Amino acid sequence: MKTLAGIRPGRFTIGLVIIAVPLTLALLGPLLAGEPGPRAPSFTLGGAHWLGTDFVGRDVWQQVLLGGRSVVLVALAATTLAYLVALPLGLISALTHRTWLEELLMRPLDVLLAVPSLLLILLVAAVFSPGAVGLSLLVAVVNIPDAARMVRAAAAEAASRPAVEALRMQGETWWRMAVGYVGRSIARTLAADAGVRLTGVLYLVATAAFLGVGVAPDASDWAVMVDRNRTGLFVQPWAVVVPALLIVALTMGSNLLFDAALEKPHRRKGKRT
Repeated sequence: MKTLAGIRPGRFTIGLVIIAVPLTLALLGPLLAGEPGPRAPSFTLGGAHWLGTDFVGRDVWQQVLLGGRSVVLVALAATTLAYLVALPLGLISALTHRTWLEELLMRPLDVLLAVPSLLLILLVAAVFSPGAVGLSLLVAVVNIPDAARMVRAAAAEAASRPAVEALRMQGETWWRMAVGYVGRSIARTLAADAGVRLTGVLYLVATAAFLGVGVAPDASDWAVMVDRNRTGLFVQPWAVVVPALLIVALTMGSNLLFDAALEKPHRRKGKRT
């Protein structure tokens, strides 16, 4: 048990260190980037550009500083919006005794769930060009069905417990039953799903940006950097490797932090043992 108790702090520290680099660059990078300098030849190394230049001769380090905020903010906004819709839908479906209401809420989501996420985003993008806000909404919409089904499955088990029936017999409000008891019971499940979902959202946002959805073709964006600079990968690899590693670090760090948070009760129990 002593060894088990020592795992969580190490995992939390590792996750914090991994995620700190991309988060710091994403949030503070635009403040440190400064004004763009004169452009140099494409895909060059050395000189005044210590990470080289990109496909149009811009400084790669400056583009890295400018390119993370859009990826991080869009992913966080999309994940938050998805849960803001999925949580009430899942809780209502799990707690209601009206079958018609449950069918009304969940069956349209099943239809949406059958459409591949990226395909739906590309179909919508073919009709109109979404910006960062539009991309956040699109990614949130494609994540709502799966998140709502997860919330409903977890909440249904908690809602079937005798404690919930006792609360109903006492005349407690729906809010107290749904949030006060069922919500707290599924908090760990929601946290685990949030870590996995944020990773999926990050990759979906990066893939959409890679395909030019929601961002300009020459935008300062980590995913766009990977796409536009891949033709010079073997000539000037930093323009591709650095933004790709930052996206990977962001997802890995997020999962490690969520894992460490979920293990906390078990570790404390092990210490008491």
